[in-house]
Amino acid sequence: MPGMEFFGDAERKEINDVLETGILFRYNHEALRNDIYKAREFEAEVAKLVGAKYAHAVSSGSTAALVAMAAAGIGAGDEVIVPPFTYIATIEAVLMIGALPVFADIDDTLCLSAEGIRNAITPKTKGVCLVHMCGQMADMDAIMQVINEHNLVLVEDAGQAMGASYKGICTGLFGKTGAYSFDFFKIATAGEGGIMVTNDETAYKHADSYSDHGHDHIGSNRGMEQHPILGFNYRISELHAAVGLVQTRRVPEIIEKNNVHKKQLMATLGEIPGVSFARIPDADGDSATFLNMLLPDTESAARVVTELNAAGVGGFNYWYTNMYHFINQWDHIKQMRTASALPIEKFGAPQDYSNLDVPGAQQTIGRLISFGVRATWTSEEVAALAEKIGAAVTKAMSVEA
Repeated sequence: MPGMEFFGDAERKEINDVLETGILFRYNHEALRNDIYKAREFEAEVAKLVGAKYAHAVSSGSTAALVAMAAAGIGAGDEVIVPPFTYIATIEAVLMIGALPVFADIDDTLCLSAEGIRNAITPKTKGVCLVHMCGQMADMDAIMQVINEHNLVLVEDAGQAMGASYKGICTGLFGKTGAYSFDFFKIATAGEGGIMVTNDETAYKHADSYSDHGHDHIGSNRGMEQHPILGFNYRISELHAAVGLVQTRRVPEIIEKNNVHKKQLMATLGEIPGVSFARIPDADGDSATFLNMLLPDTESAARVVTELNAAGVGGFNYWYTNMYHFINQWDHIKQMRTASALPIEKFGAPQDYSNLDVPGAQQTIGRLISFGVRATWTSEEVAALAEKIGAAVTKAMSVEA
């Protein structure tokens, strides 16, 4: 992923700013920090990039999703519609705030479909946690129609799609709150870090307090601050924020280069019989961090994976067998194996997680192979990769199942 491709003098300069003050904590210590507030700058840079009124930095993309849900008012006993294809942190966040995941089907955008959401709604549904997968975006016009029709709370997990947009609106800003990830494998990285975004002032204030033990952050004496709500510690450090700040500034250039390389790959591979691609509802808003290739069926995809491995082609994911991104492998959730009892074990799960009816997910993810797109590739490197992928696909497709 592009974030890890770019480390240089700009990141070192911002880190050294922090080290020279000795203040790694994001709050207070005004007399010592020489007006260095990297978390604040990081938040402002992300807000400017995506067009959000408010942005709040936290310790990870996972905690950003959790804080986004809590700040949106989702909590214990609330049913939340979620996708079966996502990094598992999304589901963990729902469970950790005490809510109850309700799995719904996806479509060829790789995201929850409007129909899938509609079919999963019950009288107990409080909200939807929509995940924008693999650098793309969901079909937001259709989804927002369902959200508004049923007066649901929408929270967006755009951990894999920061900088992507749909008809000019960035992912993360359609709902009440949104979340981005800055872990080591995202379009921009802080090493570890996340950002909660919102255009709702109350949600922002709740996120700000909730992620720091309920502190209201008013005044200069931390020990005398008020606690308007209960919270916990999801703070980001100044060092992580310093890296995230620079990386965020790189995102527009990364997206531009990603799109050039992705389109080059698609133009070549799209000529191969049997190859298609995940639907991008707004191609102009693609962050292009992944090339999402679809084969005719699961058997064809499995053969292609075998040929890719045999040819030494790396940098791809076959999510259908991935342990952390698809529900087929989530036995610990299906069996609710926990270190200590979660609220769902008291309320009762709203579905039988071992017997879900998500045919769209099974068919789509079974056919999907995603290749990470690198912004640092040359055109020649892209052409060589396309040739290798094409040869593996052609060989696999020539074999009878």
